[in-house]
Amino acid sequence: MLTQQDLKQLAQKGISEQQIENQLGQFKTGFPFLKLEAAAAIGKGIVAPNAEEGKNYVAAWQDYKAQGKRVVKFVPASGAASRMFKDMFAFVDADYDVPTTDFEKKYFDNIEKFAFYEELDAVCVKNEGKGIKALMADGQYKAVAANMLKAEGLNYGQLPKGLLLFHNYPEGPRTPMEEHLVEGALYAASNGEAHVHFTVSHEHMELFKQKVAQKADGYAKKYGISYDITFSEQKPSTDTVAANPDGTPFRNSDGSLLFRPGGHGALIENLNEIDADIIFVKNIDNVVPDRLKGDTVEWKQIIAGLLVTLQKQAFEYLRLLDAGATDAQLQEIARFVADNLCTDAKGNRVDADYLHKKLNRPMRVCGVVKNVGEPGGGPFLTYNQDGTVSLQILESSQIDKSNQAYMEMFTKGTHFNPVDLVCAVKDYQGKPFDLPQYVDPTTGFISQKSKSGKELQALELPGLWNGAMSDWSTIFVEVPLSTFNPVKTVNDLLREQHQ
Repeated sequence: MLTQQDLKQLAQKGISEQQIENQLGQFKTGFPFLKLEAAAAIGKGIVAPNAEEGKNYVAAWQDYKAQGKRVVKFVPASGAASRMFKDMFAFVDADYDVPTTDFEKKYFDNIEKFAFYEELDAVCVKNEGKGIKALMADGQYKAVAANMLKAEGLNYGQLPKGLLLFHNYPEGPRTPMEEHLVEGALYAASNGEAHVHFTVSHEHMELFKQKVAQKADGYAKKYGISYDITFSEQKPSTDTVAANPDGTPFRNSDGSLLFRPGGHGALIENLNEIDADIIFVKNIDNVVPDRLKGDTVEWKQIIAGLLVTLQKQAFEYLRLLDAGATDAQLQEIARFVADNLCTDAKGNRVDADYLHKKLNRPMRVCGVVKNVGEPGGGPFLTYNQDGTVSLQILESSQIDKSNQAYMEMFTKGTHFNPVDLVCAVKDYQGKPFDLPQYVDPTTGFISQKSKSGKELQALELPGLWNGAMSDWSTIFVEVPLSTFNPVKTVNDLLREQHQ
């Protein structure tokens, strides 16, 4: 089935024939749905620390950082902002010239509140000979929108979210990338240095580097630290082959195979290459201005403090198991795995080998927020490949829609995943875990797409915080809604939390 040209293409990407055969096989067989035990809730997989416990966890985090540990803030930032501007692209192409939909009216009525207003006004003057107010007074609303979106203007339709102007400050507007640098200084700096890593797309790498060169020194001075800012791209070897509706490889007009990025699950490879003891993971668009950062900084320290507290206990138990634990000690360790790490043996034999395996793996604490109807995944107690039950973050695509009980669990779930993770990625002997070994390959999914008007099937790898971290020890903590302020559309920037 594969031609010489195909084999050459695979070699260039670093993809084996076996990988392609496996992927094409997955289009034919599909992926199994996950078997659920229950939606996680407070007291059933979700911890809600009180004020005193929170204070203790913050202190534990400060103590941990004082030991000279290496902490990295990891920010997936490769997404283009085009989806943020879907409504404004539609307006530019519409057969009417004045704002008509509620979205369009809101955008133009509040245009001066956007952090990019002054830059947009300047490009309008340059390209149209007059500023935003004059253009709007003349009914030239589309010219304003086009100057925001198009390459000859601000080019916001093609730039990554991380480089858009999000928030206004007296000293000038800030991008999300800058807000993450500030966050890094406030809770992730250790030994006077903040390590921040961004995953970016190839075409935007230089723009990110330029912005860092312009801005990082100012923040380093402001917070009295130094920065170590690094970047990586999604590896070509994590791309997946596209298939026709009949499962055969989809080919471009020149006969070559069509590959697509494998989704954020591909970033487990990037995460695996980070040299760190502890890694914070947070999406690029979930940032707030400085006046609202207090809750974020406090709760990041709380979940990190809980993580290092549990890790310390797990390490002590692993050393005890190595030395030979008594029956009473084995029972104590089994209670810790069941109660604190929320892993139910479910018929597995709970002996020293089982306990060692469940303790000696990567660990993560995930902040979850009360469900307010945002789209996305939630925290569940789920059956694993080995028959155990543990905590996982699930997306709706992983759930059998025809199973009424499961759908009820999903729709009535009390909490939502805002992508707020702290990860411990070294074992009790100080060696880094090989993270791809802890991925559940059966948790990918297939989506329907099209290219040049032709239908195709696309294969998404197990998501970074879903199946890619399936075999980690997972703990959920309820964090306040104030720590979750994503920007999905341009008008979200008008919310009070972004003003």
